[in-house]
Amino acid sequence: MRILVIGGTRFIGFHFAEAALAAGHEVTVLHRGRSGAGLLPDATHLIADRDADLSALRGRSWDATVDLCAYFPRQVRELAAALDPGAAGRYLLVSSLSVYDAPAAPGFAEDSPLLPADGPEAAEVTAESYGVLKVQCERAAREAFGPQTLLIRPTYVIGPRDYTHRFDHWVQRLARGGEVLAPGRPDAPLQVVDVRDLIAWMLGLLAQGARGAYHAATPPPFGMGDLLDAVAAAVAPSGTTLTWVSEDFLRAAGVPERALPLWPAAPEIRATSTADPAAALATGLTLRPVAETARDIRPFEPLPDALTPEREAELLAAWHRRQA
Repeated sequence: MRILVIGGTRFIGFHFAEAALAAGHEVTVLHRGRSGAGLLPDATHLIADRDADLSALRGRSWDATVDLCAYFPRQVRELAAALDPGAAGRYLLVSSLSVYDAPAAPGFAEDSPLLPADGPEAAEVTAESYGVLKVQCERAAREAFGPQTLLIRPTYVIGPRDYTHRFDHWVQRLARGGEVLAPGRPDAPLQVVDVRDLIAWMLGLLAQGARGAYHAATPPPFGMGDLLDAVAAAVAPSGTTLTWVSEDFLRAAGVPERALPLWPAAPEIRATSTADPAAALATGLTLRPVAETARDIRPFEPLPDALTPEREAELLAAWHRRQA
């Protein structure tokens, strides 16, 4: 296939373009040239800002367009307007599990109710606006590219080259060993998907001519405890222990959620972290063990907002005093 990738040099886009090239597809990557300019030498690179000028797309056509960085519905509409009629081929939008209204029933399918999104488009992406904007992006995609549109709704995507380092934080922390502060409850629902599994499956869906919406997530029940246990089994030295510290204690101590990445503290996150990926699994999604992903993570500089070893030790000591 001739595939256009919108935003393809950082994380998911890089993996998609690399895998598509390895499979023999012709890949064109449209990006701003700010990261990874020397990557993917076998791809055609179009340097453009989708929020400014998409004229570089004129006069070209593809069998499929994979949109990885649409956060506002206007971006979807502007992309469709910049392409010649029919030039996009099949359109695939990477959306999010955040599109669902809460509370969704555990094990919910792709027809679960979405967030109300009939209001005006938010001017910026925030924790409150993100899900609604993704619903509006999905709606704009179907309106612009038709019923054959493919919507991928992933959970937290993990794996090599993840610039958020949310999962990587736990790999690095557990690799240090000792007593590890684990936030909340081990059974708090949390879902992940390795970027390489996500990409291989997305390529398969395009080859199959699939359409509609699909979840990409670890099958429930899966929780924070399952994640940390898997990472510990892969990288933690002997003697490493997890100490689960209650959410109320952490909040009272002023610990923000970002200090303990992937902590499923917000009710809306927990509500949408039990998505059923049965439809995706039936169409070829294969999920590697989380421990395998952990072993593939390379060292990185600690996240600036994460707990320092000193702060973690203080909190653990205070927690043990409270429990005594």
